[in-house]
Amino acid sequence: MARSMLNVALVSALVLTAACTKKKVEDLPPPPAAAPTPTPEAPPPAPSNTTIPGSRADFLQQAGTDTVHFATDSSDVDAEAQSILSRQAQWLAKFPNVAVTIEGHADERGTREYNLALGDRRANSAKNFLVQAGVSASRISVISYGKERPVATGSDEGSWAQNRRAVTVVPQ
Repeated sequence: MARSMLNVALVSALVLTAACTKKKVEDLPPPPAAAPTPTPEAPPPAPSNTTIPGSRADFLQQAGTDTVHFATDSSDVDAEAQSILSRQAQWLAKFPNVAVTIEGHADERGTREYNLALGDRRANSAKNFLVQAGVSASRISVISYGKERPVATGSDEGSWAQNRRAVTVVPQ
């Protein structure tokens, strides 16, 4: 009897202990899926090296440069400038619908008025060469900036030589 009392007490203790335990969560959500390994992205396509015919980039590629240089106090088109302007004229002949502006520039020496006049003579010298090469004068406008827009800011012969120029500007 003592044994059965002991069994009853043990069973009662187990039941009471079981009643105090937490309920088992029925079903836990599945663990998050492992992040998928990203597939290596294909490299972006290489930039196209093709230029649009008739564009400024095409002009620079075909003519080689948009700039001719001049000697000090001169607007004479020398042999090197003639070669550059000839290539520009060939390009302009291929694209008769393109109008250009020729900018005349001077170095920093001299008065503002003198350099504006010199820049104008340089732009017109380049224009006259292109017209002689067959480009319609109506397609070419000129403007002089004198010494107001230098490409080189030094006060030495190398900088001045870079600033004595005429630039053929093709719209974008």
